[in-house]
Amino acid sequence: MSGDQDENPSGPHLPLEPRPGHSSRGRLERILRRGEFAVTAELNPPDSANPADVYDRARIFDGWVDGINAVDASGANCHMSSVGICALLTRMGYAPIMQISCRDRNRIAIQGDVLGSAAMGVANILCLTGDGVQAGDQPGAKPVFDLDSMSLLETIRTMRDDRRFLSGRKLTTPPEVFLGAAINPFAPPYDFRPLRLGKKIAAGAQFVQSQYCFDVPMFRTYMQRVRDLGHTENCFILCGVGPLASARTARWIRANVPGIHIPDPVIARLEGAADQKREGKRLAIDIINEVKEIPGVSGIHVMAYRQEEYVAEIVDESGVLKGRRPWQREAGRDEERIARRLDEILHAETPQTQADLVKTAHR
Repeated sequence: MSGDQDENPSGPHLPLEPRPGHSSRGRLERILRRGEFAVTAELNPPDSANPADVYDRARIFDGWVDGINAVDASGANCHMSSVGICALLTRMGYAPIMQISCRDRNRIAIQGDVLGSAAMGVANILCLTGDGVQAGDQPGAKPVFDLDSMSLLETIRTMRDDRRFLSGRKLTTPPEVFLGAAINPFAPPYDFRPLRLGKKIAAGAQFVQSQYCFDVPMFRTYMQRVRDLGHTENCFILCGVGPLASARTARWIRANVPGIHIPDPVIARLEGAADQKREGKRLAIDIINEVKEIPGVSGIHVMAYRQEEYVAEIVDESGVLKGRRPWQREAGRDEERIARRLDEILHAETPQTQADLVKTAHR
């Protein structure tokens, strides 16, 4: 089914019409509930206040993904906020997945961010506990952790379904959001991981994105247990995948990034390649081709840190879309003219008043 059927005819930045049984009016939930294999990707947030840095990174994914994760200071390192990224993305019609980490804000601030993001058109929220501040480059920062991923899911579900804050105060308009969480089948205790997914579903998770999968047999075992518990009937599971730049990078990640499991055969495969970066991309495609056949897997989440240019190739060569074309932004007829005129104004030698700027921008 083509992506143009998942767009409001009055404008791509506007929400879709509500549908029975849907929690949100966003494209991602609609695609998953139709039974189509979904593709999401992670946007590397800029260390910048320039909106063009966000749009340039989002444009790479055009026509290849159904949702873009707006990362919330992952690794406890500060970047542009997920709320800010979502504000920019929704303005242009993209479908962001706003990550919320419990590390930095208390329940009052988080509930306010949920309402604000929903008002901007954010239809998907991924609930995370967050890495400890000691993992980042500002270890002296004060952690909050007023909530964790479970209580955050419950909080937003309460706001959405019960139309009230945690205090009990009523909401006049609840947030229409599709709730997600993260899973890691590759970290011990392995037997507990399927049970933990059940707890997240009970708390409100409707979709989950996994940590990087480099061990398909381990993921297959996890999915068997998840199916046995009936979780795939209540939650959409997206498997995390991504390219490795080199064997050296893989060794460093395995040694320094908690929760990422990279088996020895994967590193050996990279070491034996003439072009390790290209082999890392090929590895990601091979993993996708395996996991897409596992019953209960509803999609993939592509994480290509500093290799975003490979996302389109990976998705295309894996064939997961089966000819489907996700929504793609089409520039408006006036955008180029306005951008050109604003550039002229910004680089004009003669200073202009605020009134002059408004007049000339709309010539």
